Amino acid sequence: MNCPKCNALLLDNARFCGSCGLTLQSEASPSSSPRQTGGAFQFDADGRGQGRGYTWEIIFQGAFALAVVNLQPEQAISAEAGAMVSMSANVDLESQMKGGVFGALKRAVGGESAFVSTFTSRGGPGEVTFAPGAPGDVAGIEMNNQTFMVQSSSYLAGDTSLTVDTKFGGAKSFFGGEGLFVLQISGAGLLLVSSFGAIHRKTLRPGEKYVVDTGHLVAWEGHMQYNLRKAASGFFKSFLSGEGMVAEFSGPGEILIQTRNLAAFAGLLKPFFPTQGGSGGGFSFGN
Repeated sequence: MNCPKCNALLLDNARFCGSCGLTLQSEASPSSSPRQTGGAFQFDADGRGQGRGYTWEIIFQGAFALAVVNLQPEQAISAEAGAMVSMSANVDLESQMKGGVFGALKRAVGGESAFVSTFTSRGGPGEVTFAPGAPGDVAGIEMNNQTFMVQSSSYLAGDTSLTVDTKFGGAKSFFGGEGLFVLQISGAGLLLVSSFGAIHRKTLRPGEKYVVDTGHLVAWEGHMQYNLRKAASGFFKSFLSGEGMVAEFSGPGEILIQTRNLAAFAGLLKPFFPTQGGSGGGFSFGN
């Protein structure tokens, strides 16, 4: 048996990891969190779990999910800038440029905040809650020395031990309309991701190919190969289909897909907003 946090070898019936200090729960314990298995993304099926120095729970799962993280004294959790909803008064918030000036520059060019927030509970236990900006679900993933690629808007928060790097995606990402950079997240610990809509899991067999609209991608395994192309062959066919660029993945591997497309939703709302000149339904007030 290995530690789910640092992968160190554990003794039978161990209650904590002698390497990283993670508190363990017996498989027979009724409070242990069942996990959805069968793929690389290890979801806690009941929406709760624990890490080194904290416990977490996702409440209101569905369109308005909220992640609640309870920190032990002097323990910390990292999050994307702007993800915090509320926190205990004794929780200290520190924002810093992750990866130095060059790392912050990469994040800014990639459409993310140049800063990463770290929440530390001072003098006693504390609580921090997180939520995405758009309606949708939140999933807690227990990473075990893995590497995932995550679209920047889907990263919510994670264990401070995780390495979150902005990677250059080249023409693939540029023509996919997702910017020039994607997040590469690696290590062991809790990763909280959000989606616009619900999260659909798709596992590919070796050699199997699968096509996903780029606006519906949440995350995928770091080793997976993919190519970006038009949804239909030929410009005219693609225009008539109403589809833009798609990503064609090759298995084996697992993909997380969001059931709604934020850009498409924004397009549906556009006719209901007044034009810049004030016409099209805007209100005007006379003397």
